[in-house]
This record gives sequence, structure tokens and C-alpha cells, in this order.
Amino acid sequence: MLNLSPLFNTSEDEPSLLQALELTAAQRLLITAAKNEVRQCLRSGIPRVLRENGYEGVIPQPRFFTQGSWAYKTLNSPAHLPPQQSDVDDGAYLPISFLKGSKRPSVASSIFFKAAEVALERLVESKWAEKWKLVTDKPTCIRIEISTTAHIDIPLYSIPDDEYVTLEKAAARHGFDSLLDAVSERKADSWTTLPTDEVLLAHRVDDWISSDPRPVKEWFVDAVAEKGEQLQRVVRYLKAFRDWQWKAGGPSSILLMAAAVPLFSKMDRRDDLALLEVLKGLPAALRNGVNNPNDEKETLSGRMSEEALEEAAQKFEMFENHLNAAISSSDETTACNWMISMFGPRFPNRPSRIKQVTVAATIAAVPAQAGASELVGRTKAG
Repeated sequence: MLNLSPLFNTSEDEPSLLQALELTAAQRLLITAAKNEVRQCLRSGIPRVLRENGYEGVIPQPRFFTQGSWAYKTLNSPAHLPPQQSDVDDGAYLPISFLKGSKRPSVASSIFFKAAEVALERLVESKWAEKWKLVTDKPTCIRIEISTTAHIDIPLYSIPDDEYVTLEKAAARHGFDSLLDAVSERKADSWTTLPTDEVLLAHRVDDWISSDPRPVKEWFVDAVAEKGEQLQRVVRYLKAFRDWQWKAGGPSSILLMAAAVPLFSKMDRRDDLALLEVLKGLPAALRNGVNNPNDEKETLSGRMSEEALEEAAQKFEMFENHLNAAISSSDETTACNWMISMFGPRFPNRPSRIKQVTVAATIAAVPAQAGASELVGRTKAG
């Protein structure tokens, strides 16, 4: 049998799949700098545009919450350039419940979209040399393409005015600059205590919809805290396979994440076995249906057509067959080539770094299942 883990992830100074999935320092710097410029533009621009359109009184600056793969630490570099791009989601939040006696905003979502878009137009125009592009046809966000390899999506949310005041006070008291900082610290009076049904997402067609990114993020953060960072890596491997097999489309990242977490078992220093364990159950999970882990009424797999879902299930079955055969093989070169066919050239063509292992060593990497509690506690000598 073979241990392919050194080619998936290694602490040594050698190429690995995980290393190939990382954004370069320059790419991270570009995204971080652009995100900060977008935030600063919206902080000053949205109040300015609303005042120019007749709104009086104090208009608060928006606050922000980074969500999605960047926040989950599962963001991969694109596999196909073009058309794929690194995707960063940075939600903008305003307390715009102007209708007295109601917690729902009376200002139409179209006005929120327009104010943000007008504010961002000037920033994008100033970045003509960098070829920034403003995209305004997405139903739930504004997109800014900051390069040929990356874009920032800005979904727009409303929260109740009184809760926003509480948030501002908490942020100032604890020295937070952003909602992400507050959520990370999980302060009792931070934004995490807001009722989930009071966070509304602006929608270009449906006006406002109940949508809160916090529960899914909290669920995944808790899962990683419980199961270990290997879970994050396995999700990234699934996404890397998806990105190589589908230049566009394929199962969404949140669908893969929600399907993978309950299937995951930690394997000691064996990312290949941990990935294989998830793949064994993934096709059936896709066919049976995957729901939002925080809302069983919301289907994630249902967002795909039956044909697309079956195609995905079959491709992940193929992936499981290839990985299982590679681990069971005795030929390192063949095993390496099989993985390259699954992941593309980002999987290192280094068969010499694949290790021959015994069946016993492979079994030892699998953690023992917890048994029944002992009636008498253990004693410790010495």
C-alpha cells in the first residue's frame, strides 16, 4: 500500500498540492488592499450618496463582515485562468429600518444597491489603469473584478437600528475595527448575539430576504475546532478537484463543505485517507440531498438540477475509485499519475516522495472508535 500524504501536505520544503492551492503573497496583498479600499469607499460614499438623494439626519457608516472561503480559510487559487477567479465575499451592513414601528427596512433594496454602486463607480474609475470592473447584474451582490484572477463580492445587508447602535458600542469598547474581529472574539455583547431572523439581505428581484452568514461560519469554525485543521484541508482538496474538473459550474463550495463535515474522520498524518473517507460517502450524500447545516428547511443540493447533481455524484465516485486504487497500489508512478488526472498539474509529479506502507500502518492511522464508558475509572501508577 502507498501513503500519498506527502504530496498532499508536508511540513518539509517540498512541493505539495496544498502549497499549490495557496494564493501567492502578491495575490493576498492585492485582495487585502482592494478590500480595504472598497470598505473605505463605502464608509464615506454610501452616506454621501444618500444625503445627495435627500436623506436627512445622521446616516451611519456601514460596517463589514468577511464571509465565505476567505473567512473559512478554505480559499484556493484558481485552477483554470481564465475563466476562474479567486472569490472574496465582504458583506456591508447598515441599519436602515427607517419605517417606524417595524424592524424591516422601508428603504427599497434597489436604493441600497444604487447608493453603493454610485459610491463604488468613482473608485473603479480611479482604478482604470489596474482594469477594475464594476459588475451590477448579480442578484444578491455587487461584484468588483480587481484583476483577471480575483474579484470581491459585496452583498448588502440590513440590521435593526437599535442592534446596530449596540454593535457600535461593543466594537468601540473592545477596540474592534470590524465585525469579523468581534465575531472572532465571540464577545457576549458582540454581533453574534443578534437574532438571525433580523439580518436581511438585499436582493435585486425579491427586495429583501432573510439571510444570515453567521450561523454557517460559526458551524464550520466549531467543526474545525472539534475535528482539527485536517478538515479544512480536506474541504480544500474537494474544491481543488471541483475546480479542475469543472472550468465553470459544479457543486458550490458551501454544498461540498456541508456534505463533507459529517463524513469526515481525522486520520493521523494521512490526508489521503481522510479525503478517501469523505469520498466514500459523498456521492450518496449528493444524491440523497444536502441541507444547510443550520436550517434543515434550506436545501443546498436542490440549487443544482438533477442532471448536474448526478454528474457531480458520478465524478466524485470516479475520484474515490482513483484515490482508493492509488492508495492500494504498489506502483508510485501510476498512483501519482492517477492523482494528476484528478487534480491537474497542481498535484506534484514526485512519485519518489510517495511512501510504501504496510496494511497495519494504514490501519493504525485510523482512530479507534469510542467505546462504552468504563464503570470504573482508570488509575495511574507512579
